Amino acid sequence: MKIRHHCIALLLGLLALAACKPQGGKSVGPATDEQDVNVETPSHELSAIDSLMWRQADSAYAMLQEFVVSPEAKELDAFNGHYCQLLLSELLYKNYKPQSNRDELLRAVDYFDSLTASIRTDSQQKRNVFLDARAHYINGAGFYERDSVVEACAEYLKALEVMEGCFVESELVKNKAKFMALTFTHLTELFSDFYLNEQAIFWGKHALEYYQKYDATPWHVAWILVEIGSHYEMKRSYDSAYGYYEKAESTLKDTCSLLYRDILTHKALLDYKTGKESNISSTTLQNLIRNSKSEQEKLSRYLIVGDIFYSEKQYDSACVYLGKVFHNSQIVGAKKQAAEWLVDICETQSRNFEIDEYADFLVPFANLDENNSHVKSQLAKLCSEYELSSHNRNFHNQGDKTFRTIVFIGGVVLVVLIGSLSFLLLVRKKLKAEPTKKPKPDISVNSAEAGPFCFAASYAEEPVCRHILDVCNDKRNPIKSTVPYSAYSGISLDDTQLAQLKNAAHHHFNILFDRLEKEHPELKDKDYHYCYLCLLGVDNVQIAALLQKSNSTIWDREKRLQKILGCNEKIAITLHRMIVGS
Repeated sequence: MKIRHHCIALLLGLLALAACKPQGGKSVGPATDEQDVNVETPSHELSAIDSLMWRQADSAYAMLQEFVVSPEAKELDAFNGHYCQLLLSELLYKNYKPQSNRDELLRAVDYFDSLTASIRTDSQQKRNVFLDARAHYINGAGFYERDSVVEACAEYLKALEVMEGCFVESELVKNKAKFMALTFTHLTELFSDFYLNEQAIFWGKHALEYYQKYDATPWHVAWILVEIGSHYEMKRSYDSAYGYYEKAESTLKDTCSLLYRDILTHKALLDYKTGKESNISSTTLQNLIRNSKSEQEKLSRYLIVGDIFYSEKQYDSACVYLGKVFHNSQIVGAKKQAAEWLVDICETQSRNFEIDEYADFLVPFANLDENNSHVKSQLAKLCSEYELSSHNRNFHNQGDKTFRTIVFIGGVVLVVLIGSLSFLLLVRKKLKAEPTKKPKPDISVNSAEAGPFCFAASYAEEPVCRHILDVCNDKRNPIKSTVPYSAYSGISLDDTQLAQLKNAAHHHFNILFDRLEKEHPELKDKDYHYCYLCLLGVDNVQIAALLQKSNSTIWDREKRLQKILGCNEKIAITLHRMIVGS
């Protein structure tokens, strides 16, 4: 009977282990007496301001200004002091004011980081995690105000990492969903500024998911739909772009708004580009010009009409519209684009007396693209690292769920076995008391042993993978899309390295590649080489350099794989989904 008691104790321990495994992957222990004494408790005043901030930022800012000069503010403990600085920074930003408490905010970031890292009870942990994520988010906004875009991007991604490391998807609702939507929106805007179309679409789709999780205004939903559509348009994926513009138009009920007229303009321009309406310059867009509510809106329509005339080589008409944009627009990007087309027209028509004005305006931008290329490379790298870590995190979480399921099922089986053993011992005891009866029960127990998981993180540790990541992440020699792939011949992968990469990939993802070979026999070696590199998180420009192929060839290869696998998302994402689902 002692053995049975020990087995039951072991069973309870296993079940407790499975139950105590937090869903977010962070270990949370029981609160000690000392921790209960030092619980960080938000003040009622700050909590009220925080709650109001998500609905009426201007009123919350006025309340906070009154609070900081009150006697209560002078008696705040460390937690509430940093909480107050976080709220101040958030409300300054939401009320379109520059951050004036930058040093205090940075100290608050460090403080909330320390709380997130410490052991707390579950409710404390989640509250502190949300504050920590908000601190990193608003710190990123501060960097962005100072044009430190790489640092801003890193802070936004840190905010996402903190949230996704603690909360499961079902918990990201209401204010948390709003926070996630805002963070993804800022990333969309940041990558849009550098015309990183693939990444901007990636972030925009994530933002859209969270906008649909809370009562977001139709304007915000329509805006993110237009943003995604515009990047598909830049990629010349016109069908996808038109689909997003259609969704935006049906979402936005205010037909008198500027955004609604922008949507009509996008659709009209796509009709022209796809040949649905050849006379668009004198019909739909002309109507939109007449319906413009401001001079700046009218100039934005002029730029589009000028683009159409320029494309049609009707240069005299193009100059009329582009000249108005160049001389009157307050938007630098619009003036720059108009100047570039006007310079080309002047050179084509030998209008040397006009070209100097436009060319002189473009001089300061001469080295800007080269300077931005390094920033774009860093941003693309941060995006790839986030995608990979996010999928790895989901993969590990899936493993945690499977672990808990296995432990639970094992516990149930163990209970059945213990019950059966107890029953047999009881029967045996009775049989000893009745020597004439000697039954010989035939008992057989089948057992199955679950195999270990192969985590994708170990793939990057293979020597050939470390070499690839080192050359792709070398800040001294960044791989640029504007440089011919032949310039990177020194880092190209030879046959031996490709064979090593294949062996590493098949070793760590054997189930994935067995499935691909079985379901898609049309895949070729070059397709698999692309997959091996995608699993490392390198982008298409880097893959082109490593394989010594043109950028267009690599993009065509991804589209071929998307068609074969029946997906529209990036191949790296599809592969990781298949790994998790294996």
